[in-house]
Amino acid sequence: MAAATPVTDTPPRGTPAATPGDVIVRARGITKRFGALTALAGVDMDIRAGEVTALLGDNGAGKSTFVKVLAGAHPATDGTLEVGGETVRFNSPKEAAEYGIATIYQELALSENLTVTENVFLGHELTRRVLGLPFLRMREMHSHVAGLLKTLDAHIHDTRALVGGLSGGQRQAVAISRALNLEARVVIMDEPTAALAVAETRKVLALARRLAEQGCAVVLISHNIADVFEVADRMAVFRRGHKIAERTHAETDPDEIVSLITGAHPDARALDERLRQ
Repeated sequence: MAAATPVTDTPPRGTPAATPGDVIVRARGITKRFGALTALAGVDMDIRAGEVTALLGDNGAGKSTFVKVLAGAHPATDGTLEVGGETVRFNSPKEAAEYGIATIYQELALSENLTVTENVFLGHELTRRVLGLPFLRMREMHSHVAGLLKTLDAHIHDTRALVGGLSGGQRQAVAISRALNLEARVVIMDEPTAALAVAETRKVLALARRLAEQGCAVVLISHNIADVFEVADRMAVFRRGHKIAERTHAETDPDEIVSLITGAHPDARALDERLRQ
């Protein structure tokens, strides 16, 4: 595909929230090559409002490459990507963010020496002018962040607290609040529980569930099958750059998902055989 910016001139910021079940992102035939290596091969997927979609697979299976295409970090080599019914091709994370796609990486990229509110509004601070000089509207920003945290049922009672003093689960809540502050419609969570203890893991999974209940489309990358079955509505399994299966929570069980990931499932064996030919 030739390089191009999103097709429409005006990104759909501030559009009404989608109805649960509506397709926000439609991917068709998404392929990504790095030289002679094909990291993704013809992936089709719909990402729906109000759902948590989990992406599973071994390291190198293609799930991280797929979300990097969604997030604008890796433009697709071939295929079509639609957001809100509009055909787009993101050349940077900034372009994806303009269409309401936010990624929360495992490292979180928060500033530990800044407050909760300062992190949520970082780069997008509210200001007013007094005698021609800009002043931060701190009271308004603190109030807005407190409302976001309350919506997420995050147990952070002081928006003036430094992020460096927060727990892992609380930091995830700050990162999610930043995404919501930027009007994210799709929130990608990359291994959000990998470095957390059991109690903090439960809190982060609850945050993902609440995001979906508010109408966001949540994309969750995880190797933890138990976490996935606790929170996901839909699961897609990647293997060797291909999406080999997609199941709703009601259609599958942990044993089938594990067999798809490890290669024991007939669909996985069929792919391996096809790639050997």
